[in-house]
Amino acid sequence: MARMSYLSAIERYEEQQVLIHNLLLSILASVQASLTNKQEYQQLVNQYPFLELQYCLNEQGIQQGYNVCFKRQYKKKLAHVGAGQDLSARPYFLLASASPDPHFTSPYISTATKHLCISVIKMIPSEKGKQQFLVIDVCLTELIEFIMGDIKRARMTPYFRVGYGLIVGCLFCLVIYLLYKVFAGMVDLVLNEDIQSDPLKPFTIIIFVTLALAIFDLGKTILEEEILMHKDIFRHSSTRRTITRFISTILIAVSIEALLTMFKAALGQTEYVIPAVLMMFAVVGLLVALAIYVYLGAKAEDVLTQVQRLKVKH
Repeated sequence: MARMSYLSAIERYEEQQVLIHNLLLSILASVQASLTNKQEYQQLVNQYPFLELQYCLNEQGIQQGYNVCFKRQYKKKLAHVGAGQDLSARPYFLLASASPDPHFTSPYISTATKHLCISVIKMIPSEKGKQQFLVIDVCLTELIEFIMGDIKRARMTPYFRVGYGLIVGCLFCLVIYLLYKVFAGMVDLVLNEDIQSDPLKPFTIIIFVTLALAIFDLGKTILEEEILMHKDIFRHSSTRRTITRFISTILIAVSIEALLTMFKAALGQTEYVIPAVLMMFAVVGLLVALAIYVYLGAKAEDVLTQVQRLKVKH
């Protein structure tokens, strides 16, 4: 499954905004203490892997010194830049210069790291008695993964994608084989003059086509949900959608078998009547159970969403 999408990260940020702000305020206090005592940040970096950049601004919004990079991949590119740039027009600086309270930006794409991030800024006293502003940039997607306890799963994501890719490849190979059987059967049906020898042969071709369609749809679903797109495992709708797709594939397979059995009974093999009827009842039962599951799951998720919104408001 892919890493968290920006839309999912913003939705989670809005749900957990109070918790995130409190966490960033505590980190800001730790960074300020490290600046005052001239200590290293390494312990802070190890504890909070979502930290990206830290820099200071003077009263005019001019950056003082170079960027402090919390991540190794940014040190070569960003560690020796930023000094002297004018950030006085940034909204967070305008807010911070008007009030001593800490301020948070809305989620935005950082021009430095090219990631979705938020910034927190706070006015701090300087050695010369002038106003100074401490700014910290954090990666929002990694922050959400941190507070949701999803860091280890996110690190395993590339290996999961390889596994799902192998499974999808096997499914598509099976689809190619089924299509080969379809075309071979059609050619044989056209060239064979004795059609009455096997009246079920055209239906066999239909079964191969339908199975190929069902397996292709299953492979496409896995490719979309587990490899190309982010799947939010904390939302019931993601699990419900996956289960619905799998049950739908089973329904198609059982329906095809019931249809073939019914055709056999219609051609004189009466011993297949009862199995065909029982399989049709099984299909109906699966459909009813799936409908109830989807309905109750959607209602439960709607209730949970409303509760979360009420918590955010209060």
